[in-house]
Amino acid sequence: MTDIRVKICGLSTPQDVAAVAAAGAAYAGFVFFAKSPRNVSIEQAAALAVEAPVGLCKVALTVNAGDAELDAITRAVPLDMLQLHGRETPERVAEVRSRYGLPVMKAVGIADAGDLPQIALYEQVADQLLIDAKPPKEAELPGGNGLAFDWRLLAGRKYWQKPWMLAGGLTPENVAEAIRMTGARQVDVSSGVESAPGEKDAGLIEAFTRAARG
Repeated sequence: MTDIRVKICGLSTPQDVAAVAAAGAAYAGFVFFAKSPRNVSIEQAAALAVEAPVGLCKVALTVNAGDAELDAITRAVPLDMLQLHGRETPERVAEVRSRYGLPVMKAVGIADAGDLPQIALYEQVADQLLIDAKPPKEAELPGGNGLAFDWRLLAGRKYWQKPWMLAGGLTPENVAEAIRMTGARQVDVSSGVESAPGEKDAGLIEAFTRAARG
């Protein structure tokens, strides 16, 4: 499973970026969402992104962001991808992709089989898909809640044409099983490699990446 690509999301310190690079992860995610314990300012993200080694894909996670916010982020931070993690419509995804000229990853929340058709809708307009656990109605955060969904819903589904990433409740202990059950070639983790909310643990990052790659 050495070709599995790992995304570590919610980085906020130079040590986080160094740990992600050292572990051999493919993506580094920066969260722009005030309610999240992983939220970073544009200035913080710009400094962190400059530290990232060549080849590490730098991703900005936003939630229902307007053009003004995305303009400010993309002007200041050297990014490789935008991740839309809110209630953005397919039309909005296409608009963002066209406006910024960056690949766009759209998060799709899954709770049961009734949510799966959304994937086909967004696949038409996004460059990548992030298949995540749908947050509970009362949740403050659209992701990073440490919740998993029933991975059996994805078992044997090979018909998505775009690259996709599995997220939601992944940890060093369960990521290999999640990959086995879903056939995912890419995985995303945030809270599963933290010692406290928003505090990344270099040892857990290393363990997660190693477990994902088998």
